[in-house]
Amino acid sequence: MTKGYIEKSLNIEQADIEKINKFTRSNFSAESLYVFSASLCNNDIDRDYEKFSVESLYQLKELFLGKTGICDHSMKSSNQKARIFETWVEKCEGRKTSDGEDFYELKAKAYMVKNEKNMPLITEIEAGIKKEVSVSCSMGRKICSICGSEKSSGKCSHLSGQEYSGKPAYTILFDAKDAYEFSFVAVPAQREAGVTKVFDFTKGEKDMTEILETMKSGNKDISMTAAQAREISNYIEKISDEAKLGREYKKCLRDEVVTLCAKAMPNMDLKVFAGVAQVMTTNELLSFKKAFAKSEAEDVSLQLKPQHSGNQNNNQFKI
Repeated sequence: MTKGYIEKSLNIEQADIEKINKFTRSNFSAESLYVFSASLCNNDIDRDYEKFSVESLYQLKELFLGKTGICDHSMKSSNQKARIFETWVEKCEGRKTSDGEDFYELKAKAYMVKNEKNMPLITEIEAGIKKEVSVSCSMGRKICSICGSEKSSGKCSHLSGQEYSGKPAYTILFDAKDAYEFSFVAVPAQREAGVTKVFDFTKGEKDMTEILETMKSGNKDISMTAAQAREISNYIEKISDEAKLGREYKKCLRDEVVTLCAKAMPNMDLKVFAGVAQVMTTNELLSFKKAFAKSEAEDVSLQLKPQHSGNQNNNQFKI
């Protein structure tokens, strides 16, 4: 096995019909349905240097039951083609993942209605043309394989795909939150049963920062709804406002530092210093402000210090 795939079409048994009819509004006969099995995802490292934990595969087993099958993750009702009616996790005896763990797969059975609209897709599945699959889901935790830190915590500096002391860095996905759909795709993310990870927009700014970094890198597909796109737009607008306030604060700080410089160093060419201040960082400006303020305070202290004559014998008080 080298790619995610639909395994085979299946002969429909009575037990399958009973499970399928739990999802239908009317009872269907075996002759009116097309049933196939598929490997949805596994615990091997994928092309994005991410992998599911075995624990999360068992969580996804429950979440994918009843989920729909579409094409290319296009989330339109008219694009629904199939529905999962049975899922299970299977250990592949004698097989290991690329990082040396026992190999586990999340598998499923799905059904389609045999009608004129679906027959072209059924024919392509039977011919082995449509066989790669990808799943869309939301994961609660993303852990670094090197340091064990949460990737969104800011404590991890390891880059996925790089090696550290001979060990590859990748992200382990835990705590499955939801499963959305599975799709027929040309190139899945997982080599066995590719995965398009969908971001959890309930995490706030930490996850939003990760989303923006992923969009910037351009090495992953991202699935999102129109509402989620609006959330990103609102977030960008918010940080743009904060950036504007930051620029205004920095300008005031720069003017203040130049004024302090004029007092502390009257012989300094202020035009030259002002030009240098233009390229200073906020931390550098704060450092200069602190130094100039300290110098000014010391000068005031020296001016206020009482002056004593070297010959004070209080003769004026002698009788």
